[in-house]
Amino acid sequence: MSVFQQTPVINIMEKAARKASKKIIRDFGELEKLQVSSKSLGDFVTNTDIYAEKSIIETLSYHYPDYSFITEESENIINKDNNNTFVIDPIDGTKNFIHGIPQFCISIAKLTLNEITDGIILNPISNEFYWTSKGQGAWMNNQRLRVSNRKILSECLVGTGISQKNTNILNNIKNLKEYPTTLRNMGSAALDLAFVAAGKLDAFWENDLNLWDVAAGVLLVIEAGGTISEPEGNKWLLGSKSIMASNSLIHDIILGALRN
Repeated sequence: MSVFQQTPVINIMEKAARKASKKIIRDFGELEKLQVSSKSLGDFVTNTDIYAEKSIIETLSYHYPDYSFITEESENIINKDNNNTFVIDPIDGTKNFIHGIPQFCISIAKLTLNEITDGIILNPISNEFYWTSKGQGAWMNNQRLRVSNRKILSECLVGTGISQKNTNILNNIKNLKEYPTTLRNMGSAALDLAFVAAGKLDAFWENDLNLWDVAAGVLLVIEAGGTISEPEGNKWLLGSKSIMASNSLIHDIILGALRN
């Protein structure tokens, strides 16, 4: 399949993300220049988040007026068609955004009958646009993506997320460090999953996540030939709060380390 054969819904999702990204890019530039207080910084970033989400919803609603929405910043919107739902994270990696680190993204996924069928992830700063539709492969700009083929842990790079909510993370890291692998905490779960799909990371796990953090990335990894589960080894479901993604070759090894 050629990258120029994006499905119509992917085209609209990209349109929505790129429109919202214009203000995100401007505000990111302002953050690098401004010296602002903690409170005003929080307000500034919150306003950017809310504006981006509103912009995305407006664009998607124009083309799909009956579809429902699951969103990070506002209450979920249940419309006439609740069999088709968009899942939106306007800025995944807000802490990076605040600190002027260009590792954040817009993530949008589409659910049909509670199954992820389409997803896009856009890093507005690097202009890396990841997209996928069920059965159509995983793509970044005009490049087909495949997970890595590394299976020797000493050669692998494994991503994770460290937060105050993630109470088990230090034990997980301690267990995993008994294996000869290298860990990275880059601050955006959506981009980490895209990196697994692209073969840049060999695996990624994180606890205490929401659907909007991972929905698009889950389909990217699957369509790129990877494996998704919960870190305990259970099947990953839409309601799961934890995730483990890999190139498939090291999946069981990482799961075993995390379970110890």
